[in-house]
Amino acid sequence: MNIFTTDFFFSIIRIATPILFATLAAVIGEKGGVSNIGLEGIMMMSALFGSLSAYWTKSWLIGLLAAMCVGLIESLVMGFFAFNLRTDIILTGTAINMIGSGGALFLVKVITGQASTTALITKALQIPSIHIPLIRQIPIIGKIISGHSLLTYLAFIFVWLTYVLLYKTPLGLNIRSVGENPNAASSVGVSVSKIRYITIGIGGVLAGMGGAFMSMYYAMGWSQDMVAGRGFIALAAQSMGGGEPVGSMLAALIFGFAQALGIKVSATGVDSNLVAPIPYIVTIISLVIFALAQRRKEKQRHSAAAVQKS
Repeated sequence: MNIFTTDFFFSIIRIATPILFATLAAVIGEKGGVSNIGLEGIMMMSALFGSLSAYWTKSWLIGLLAAMCVGLIESLVMGFFAFNLRTDIILTGTAINMIGSGGALFLVKVITGQASTTALITKALQIPSIHIPLIRQIPIIGKIISGHSLLTYLAFIFVWLTYVLLYKTPLGLNIRSVGENPNAASSVGVSVSKIRYITIGIGGVLAGMGGAFMSMYYAMGWSQDMVAGRGFIALAAQSMGGGEPVGSMLAALIFGFAQALGIKVSATGVDSNLVAPIPYIVTIISLVIFALAQRRKEKQRHSAAAVQKS
């Protein structure tokens, strides 16, 4: 059976979309000196309220906006505890993840009365797919690129916008300066607290869009643990990509490839328990390779510095 079909490559892009949103959130956060490990929980809660809002209002757009607002609110709450109350941001992010898992499940039971899933999104409430004129007519490529969700195209557009934000705007300069040396940034009049709130807030909105994609397109409703580690995979993708938008996008696509491969192999009749770990194994292997490459670069840098001194 041929695994590498146009449908397979189409699924890579589709599966990579929520990872890419969370990865860009991690990239912006890391540039601002904010390690946002709460992405998983933010995506879970955004997915829930996005789907519920779409169902209540009969509008996918309002559902998407609701998911983005929930992501923003959660991230700002996380920032308040970390920046104002001086709690450890790693512990704060862990708490957000726990709330996103257990808290969302509790709210589902309270609001809908259902146990662990809400199949509320119909075709009319699904985030629309976009069929690109002309491109859709191109053999092979058209079937891979055209027909994705609106959010998929926005995710890849946001890669470019993230680069522009970080490297072509005064705000991006402030974000990078705060991330590199907050004391130096503060000495020249930059509000470190304000920049960190902006950084974590942007990340929350992006993670919210990733959550909306999961419940309003990918899964057509909310279910327990539906994010399935994508928030953590996004942190790995950000690290693998060197904290840069384009590199992190490529890393997100690698993880999308791994998950798509697992699904495709499982469809051939292989025991799902054997293929389910594939994305996580790829994550571990990729991080090991990245760590070894970074160590090699550090050795070369130290060697070059020693030569210059001599």
